[in-house]
Amino acid sequence: MSASHSHRPVVLRPDQIQSHDRGGGARTTPLVMPGCGATGFINGITEFAPGAKIAFHSHNCEESVMLLEGHAILDIDGEEHELKPLDTTWIPPDLPHRFRNLSETQPMKILWIYASVTATRTLTGSGETRPIAAEHRG
Repeated sequence: MSASHSHRPVVLRPDQIQSHDRGGGARTTPLVMPGCGATGFINGITEFAPGAKIAFHSHNCEESVMLLEGHAILDIDGEEHELKPLDTTWIPPDLPHRFRNLSETQPMKILWIYASVTATRTLTGSGETRPIAAEHRG
């Protein structure tokens, strides 16, 4: 095994990375993305304002989400799953879901991981599909 790598390891500091408004009271901070050398997965953090929820959507690959802070509900497959900090989900491809902040007073924060650098998000309501990584360029 060669010790040479095409990319160097990276330490990402969320407090020094530009976040992006996702709408509906959610802000996303990209972390591991193709721009830093990722070839197998991408991840980031999304913060939800009190009472915030995102629209139902699905992805073209597996996703795992860990609740970092707060109190959340995962709506998926006609069921509601209440989440406490460090609860972690695995979501198969093409299954509509959404996360919402159960608290009307406290923020909520999730870490998301997609099993592909070419992960997409398709909004269930409109059918619009966008590459996740493209949302976080520049």
